[in-house]
Amino acid sequence: MVKQTIKQLPKPHKLMITGLGLLAVLAFLLPSEPATASRQTEELELGKRYPLQLDVLEQTITQVSEPGLQWRKFQVERGDNLAKIFSRAGLSPQDTYKVSRAGEPAKHLLKMMPGDTLRLAMDEQGQFQALSYNISATETLHIQQDEQGQLQSDVENKQVDVRLGYASGTIKSSFWNAGMAAGMSEAQIMSLANIFGWDIDFALELREGDNFNLVFEEEYIDGEFIGHGKILAAEFVNQGDVYQAIRYSDGNYYTPEGRSMRKSFLRAPVNFKYISSNFNPKRFHPIQKRVKPHNGIDYRANTGTPVVAAGDGKVIASTYNKYNGNYVFIQHGEKYVTKYLHFSKRAVKKGQSVKQGQVIGYVGSTGMSQAPHLHYEFLVDGVHRNPRTVTLPKAEPIAAKDKAEFLALAEQYMTHLDNNRRIMLAMR
Repeated sequence: MVKQTIKQLPKPHKLMITGLGLLAVLAFLLPSEPATASRQTEELELGKRYPLQLDVLEQTITQVSEPGLQWRKFQVERGDNLAKIFSRAGLSPQDTYKVSRAGEPAKHLLKMMPGDTLRLAMDEQGQFQALSYNISATETLHIQQDEQGQLQSDVENKQVDVRLGYASGTIKSSFWNAGMAAGMSEAQIMSLANIFGWDIDFALELREGDNFNLVFEEEYIDGEFIGHGKILAAEFVNQGDVYQAIRYSDGNYYTPEGRSMRKSFLRAPVNFKYISSNFNPKRFHPIQKRVKPHNGIDYRANTGTPVVAAGDGKVIASTYNKYNGNYVFIQHGEKYVTKYLHFSKRAVKKGQSVKQGQVIGYVGSTGMSQAPHLHYEFLVDGVHRNPRTVTLPKAEPIAAKDKAEFLALAEQYMTHLDNNRRIMLAMR
């Protein structure tokens, strides 16, 4: 038992307290003399800071320390495993074996990553006594001896406190820069683009002055911020059109009226770097030196950038020719076909079924192409249509049995969005 004497404050010590706070302090210190307290506080001004003399008594506290037990920290390095770390700690292979067989939770030690921290407790003779390893921000593995002296393992789960966070911004140069300026993480920026990716082509349709507003989860453990959670509600204003999305308990996003944000096709099938040309039926072909219809969109991106299927369907062509280079065509039902040209490499075969968002190839510059890009075409009943403006099939609404609950949730989140919008406008 180690005794420590701590002087919390020197005496006397001056504290600065506002007038309103001082009223409460005097009322607490002088409960038996209301008249005196009243006289002393008659001239206090609300919001003004006043010095207050306080005598602080010395306090003696007792700190319990486990005798002879020493905890040491070891950082997991590249190529490390439990045996190597135990060897650095001076522990035997028998210790490694016993710890690795201390129960099912001990298997988490097989998944340690470089940068992780392992804490080991040893007695005065250097013998292993206990282990602690943070699996994640919320889970900690403990291994220690039970009453019979056998090693046992268990995982402690910490309670995560979820609070609401808010962000909003206006696009000046790019959506990415606006998101970073608003304090959003990279994952949040991409998530927001994915939420509205069925309605907005983030490659072609964003303009200066477009703005966004969102409510999201912030996660805390013991009062310490550990990271962002899910986006709960979001609003994006694009060229005057307002798009709004609410997250429901099924993990999907819906409009405030209950229509699914998810649609049959994505507006853009690739994470773009920049756009080299728009939809133009009278384009002058730069290689063939003649006017040739450009029945699609060119998305300029680095070689190797993944390209995804714009919708669910079946691959009807996956091959190469001197004009299209490596290309993939996908049939979506009876009415729609999407075409993807100039891949550096194809990732699907003819006859294969694909899901929306599945990688089907990688950006390249094969065939008649001057620079790495994806050429994307959208056909309706065999006729080329502009992927940016074509009317997409309507989204399915939320299930009837969930609609009342969803509408109540949507009203609540829309209130949060409205309040955040007003606050941000007032701050400008």
